[in-house]
Amino acid sequence: METDAKSSESLEKSDDDVLRSLEFDILFGRLRPRERLVEDSLMQRFGAKRHVVRHALTELERMGIVVRVPNRGATVRDFTAREVEEIAEIRQTLQRQAATRMPLPADPVHIAELEAAQRRHDAAVASRDPRAIDEANEAFHALFFSACGNRHLSEAIAHYAYLSRAMRLYPMVDPALLETLRGEHWAMIEALRTADRTALTRLVVDHIQHSKRIYLDVRQSINRSATG
Repeated sequence: METDAKSSESLEKSDDDVLRSLEFDILFGRLRPRERLVEDSLMQRFGAKRHVVRHALTELERMGIVVRVPNRGATVRDFTAREVEEIAEIRQTLQRQAATRMPLPADPVHIAELEAAQRRHDAAVASRDPRAIDEANEAFHALFFSACGNRHLSEAIAHYAYLSRAMRLYPMVDPALLETLRGEHWAMIEALRTADRTALTRLVVDHIQHSKRIYLDVRQSINRSATG
């Protein structure tokens, strides 16, 4: 029984490894929009059984970053330019509203928590570890927008951030842009500390523009390659 339990645990870890590897390949642009995800190739790459690969593709489809069409297989989701603009517009509206609700100056305890979260993000950026950067970035934003005092609003922000996940992580492969994003986090904290609502509102909107611009550039590059 103990051997069976260990074997099952190992299989579950293998499933998760395949899923996470494919997720990060997509989110960091190693697998590009419209690229086919062929089961046989993935089985060979990971040394995995077909059911493991299929499970990973099903989960990626559920996340919204893979599209599967009957008899045609799976491909990396390609957000249209209109979808990118519309999602960004909703995110801007929600985050601007959150910024108008945040009490200023912010509670010193919340400021201290944000500073600690951002130091973890700083360390992740310095290490150039994509997974650590992603986790620290998510934690910072969740903590930051919790200050709006409206749970439903902060959950809506998280929902649309998740929907845009495939386009949001493209900036994380650019060291210079990572430094820009890191600096904007510290500027947000300073705006909370100094009760500068104008700067705070501008920052939460501008912060979204980087990923939108890069994702649209990637799409244009793909379109040029397809028609060239």
